[in-house]
Amino acid sequence: MVVDDSVVIRGMISRWIGAEPDMEVAASLRTGLDAVNQIERINPDVAVLDIEMPELDGISALPQLLAKKRDLIIIMASTLTRRNAEISFKALSLGASDYIPKPESTREASAAETFHHDLIEKIRHLGAKVRRTGPAPASAPASSPSAPAHDRVREAATRPAAGAAAQIQLTRRPFSTLAPRVLLIGSSTGGPQALMSLVADIGSLIDRVPVLITQHMPPTFTTILAEHLARTSRRPAHEAVDGEIVKAGRIYLAPGGLHMRVVRHGADAAIALDDGPPVNFCKPAVDPLFTSAIDVWQGGIMSVILTGMGSDGMRGGKEIVAAGGSVIAQDEATSVVWGMPGAAAHAGICAAILPLNQIAPKLVRVFSGDRS
Repeated sequence: MVVDDSVVIRGMISRWIGAEPDMEVAASLRTGLDAVNQIERINPDVAVLDIEMPELDGISALPQLLAKKRDLIIIMASTLTRRNAEISFKALSLGASDYIPKPESTREASAAETFHHDLIEKIRHLGAKVRRTGPAPASAPASSPSAPAHDRVREAATRPAAGAAAQIQLTRRPFSTLAPRVLLIGSSTGGPQALMSLVADIGSLIDRVPVLITQHMPPTFTTILAEHLARTSRRPAHEAVDGEIVKAGRIYLAPGGLHMRVVRHGADAAIALDDGPPVNFCKPAVDPLFTSAIDVWQGGIMSVILTGMGSDGMRGGKEIVAAGGSVIAQDEATSVVWGMPGAAAHAGICAAILPLNQIAPKLVRVFSGDRS
């Protein structure tokens, strides 16, 4: 279901979806009110929901849509402004599955092509998860759509998934015997909610080592994510600045549109931002951070791969393990999309594959010397 007050955007998105063999347009609507009134009749798996619309805007329509169809996947779409980025973050806390920035002008060929690719991939992967798990049982207690994102993620962390049994067969490696000196985290779809949950519980760890995060996100969004991470962790968190020295007690977030690497700077580590081409179709990407860290910390690296589409982080994780470090992946049951962590798990490089709510306690134990 495509909901946008622009007839041009509605038509463009509908054509893209219609051209895909595995999806179809259930409805093309102009306002959030139309969507709320017709959701039960249309019964879509996924809704692409604009933020700014007449009669009922996207952020107001969101909880009403979820109240009528609690397993609906909602992807918020908006132009890339600070205000819309803030609203998109609020939408995630209200139950939206993901967000996507719309190009300022559909005449920008490269921006429109990126929007096209990202939107179709998000619809496909998020919609497929709904198809696999099926609708929630009527007797299941509904979590409040207004519950904070990290609370809903924690609730999800206790639910088994269809693929949970298969994960028992995945190969685990022992944790490195080397003391980790840095925590690296990579995430994508579902990452903002997962990151909030994780950093809320690793404060004592952050005090001892630097934490570097690459989340697949455009500019402006990463600025706001850093602010949210600072509030949630109660520790300094900011978009990394080229050339700054990496220090314990701080969270460094890769800025949208730039790869974040680390380099040696005398006895210290320093941030190196890179405006090179996308890696794994992403910019920032996780692999550049992971691989660059080996030159600085060798085997003293603890890395975590959270929910996300694709396989970014898997190749870098392989190199970290080969250098003597360790990798933890989020499990399938608690991942919005088990692409990135699943790729690492199937590659046999993980020391642990854990529900989201078990990752923070495990990290605290590992950094405290328990590497069993």
